[in-house]
Amino acid sequence: MNFLIFIIIPILIGVYAQSKVMSAYGKNIRIPSRRRITGAEAAQKVMEAAGIYDVEIAEIGGELTDHYDPVSRRLALSQKNYRGTSLAAIGVAAHEAGHAIQHKQGYAPLKLRMALIPITNFASRLLPLVIFGGLFLLGGEAGVISMQICVIIYCVLALFQLVTLPVEFDASARAKKQLQTLGIVDSDEIGGVDETLDAAAFTYVAAFITSLGWLLYFLASARRN
Repeated sequence: MNFLIFIIIPILIGVYAQSKVMSAYGKNIRIPSRRRITGAEAAQKVMEAAGIYDVEIAEIGGELTDHYDPVSRRLALSQKNYRGTSLAAIGVAAHEAGHAIQHKQGYAPLKLRMALIPITNFASRLLPLVIFGGLFLLGGEAGVISMQICVIIYCVLALFQLVTLPVEFDASARAKKQLQTLGIVDSDEIGGVDETLDAAAFTYVAAFITSLGWLLYFLASARRN
C-alpha cells in the first residue's frame, strides 16, 4: 500500500504533468504572436527593462532545454524558442529572463537554490549507488543503513524541489507581467502564454511530489526495519 501511495501515484502525476506541458507547448508553439517578436528578442527586451545588459542570450539544441545559468550569466534558449515568434516561444524566453532578473535583485529563494545545487548534485549521483547496493543488503543492519541514507538523500532532493517552486512561479509571474507591460503581447494573447507557463510550472510541482513520495516511502520502510 505504501508503494502505491508514495511511489505509483506521484509517478502518474509526473506523467500527467509532462503530457500536459507537451500538449500546451505543442499547441501554443503553433500560434504566432501578433508583433512577430522572437523569443530571443523578447528575453532581451525583458532584461533590458530591468537594467540587465550583460547576460548572453544563446541558442542551444533540443526541445524545452531552455535555462538561465547564473554562474556564466547565460540565457540559453532552444531553437524553437530562440528563433520562434510563437506565444509559447516568447513565454518561455520571458520566463528565463525572469530568472535573470531574480539573480540581479538577489531573490532569496534563487540564492538558496543556487546554494543547494552542489549537495543536490552529489545526492543525485549517490542515490543510484545506494539503491543498487541496497538490493544486495536487504535485511540486517546494512539494509537499515542503506534505507537511512536514502532518507537523507531524498530529504535533500525534496528540499531542493520545494525551494525550486517559488523560484519558478515567481519567474513566470514576472514574465507574464513584463510581456504585457512592454507591449510584447496584447491582452488577448496572454492566454497562450499563461497556458504554456502554467503547464510547465505544474511539472515542478509534480517533481516535488515525487521526491516527497520517495522520502515518505523510505521513512516508512526504515521504521519497519
